[in-house]
Amino acid sequence: MRIPADKLPDEILRRVIEEFVSRDGTDWSEMEARVSRVLRQLESGKAELHFDEESGTTNVVTRDNR
Repeated sequence: MRIPADKLPDEILRRVIEEFVSRDGTDWSEMEARVSRVLRQLESGKAELHFDEESGTTNVVTRDNR
């Protein structure tokens, strides 16, 4: 299910993005850069938030802009 990122309060959106970018256990020092990159992709329409009901997770997926 698609979640319109612009409908989420800023703090919730940031937490969703932080959870997504930290899943692979990467160094936390890169967190701000990764969050900013995903936020720009969401704002530009290059990516979307999708909630997976089965796993209970929200994912960032790139849009197919064909």
